[in-house]
Amino acid sequence: MLVTSIPQYIQGLTNAKVDLTNTNNTTLYTAPSDSDFNASVINSLLVSNDSGSADTITVTITDSDSAVFSVYKLEEVGALSTKELLSNDLIMQGGEVLKVQAATGARLHVIASIQELTKTRITTSALANI
Repeated sequence: MLVTSIPQYIQGLTNAKVDLTNTNNTTLYTAPSDSDFNASVINSLLVSNDSGSADTITVTITDSDSAVFSVYKLEEVGALSTKELLSNDLIMQGGEVLKVQAATGARLHVIASIQELTKTRITTSALANI
């Protein structure tokens, strides 16, 4: 994902993983918020259900003002299956928090694939020579 109206450099490629062992609202990823930061792009949001029963997941984003926005509410994930929740990239601004919550504990695993973008090229990045 590239926004041509502002300079952007990929600072990092990472993933965030969580095993939802309970029904608590759990932080999956927090977008960096330093002064060089532009945004994070969530390219993929996979949910794997390793139980023999279907379950549901709720996904939210909390912004810097602590307002909570629903991304998915009680999205069903079939028994013994994996589901890709995103059909397009999800953009997060600095400091925003991506949270996930299972309806039942000890069934769901969540993995997000993430690009972190900066306004300036930071030479300490592992990607600086690309």
